[in-house]
Amino acid sequence: KLCEGILNILEKDTKTSCQVACLEALRILSRDKKVLVPVTTKRNMQILMKLAKLDAVEDPLERVSEFPVIVEALKCLCNIIFNSSVAQKLSLELNLAAMLCNLLQKCKDRQLVDDIKCFDLRLLFLLSLLHTDIRAQLRQELQGVQVLTQALESSLSVRWTEEYKAAEDRDRPPLSLQETDCAIEALKALFNVTLDSWNVHSKNESHQFRYMAAILRHCLLTTGPTEEKTEELH
Repeated sequence: KLCEGILNILEKDTKTSCQVACLEALRILSRDKKVLVPVTTKRNMQILMKLAKLDAVEDPLERVSEFPVIVEALKCLCNIIFNSSVAQKLSLELNLAAMLCNLLQKCKDRQLVDDIKCFDLRLLFLLSLLHTDIRAQLRQELQGVQVLTQALESSLSVRWTEEYKAAEDRDRPPLSLQETDCAIEALKALFNVTLDSWNVHSKNESHQFRYMAAILRHCLLTTGPTEEKTEELH
């Protein structure tokens, strides 16, 4: 009943501070699988997706005041999908992976969106881990390898000297914590999406994998903010 009450409030046009507080409470509650039963309906998933800007509306990410709401809604969806097989099935019906790829594109070349990008990538990782149909959808329909590789390239701030050769800058400062976390989530999602890619058939796929290999090499030469984070990144 508490979860339903929170979602009823979130469905209304309430203040940003109220939305964030409600989502934080829901995120904590959603760690309990028993609590998730009333939450995992199509309607409730759509409420959270709308708050996370995971809908068909092509609004750009311009209102910085909304960013905390987007992040908290993405965190809630991560918990719900991780803990609920019903939510995993609904995510395919609701075309969640496509919406996440679309949101990633909206994050491109935007400031102050690292948290949004990070939890978007984490949700893509979870979906590609827990649902084989979504893994296939990402690979075949949504150009997931390209989208995730570009997200990784952006997180690592790769500069190119040749088509498949990244610039090596040994004096470059370590990545920030947010950049490192985004790169790690992109790598995890890429691993899932390319897991079954033993045969590369097309010229475009060949280019994509050579491009990705160059970025992965650059990643191995990059350091994070701490030794532990660098090890996790590598």
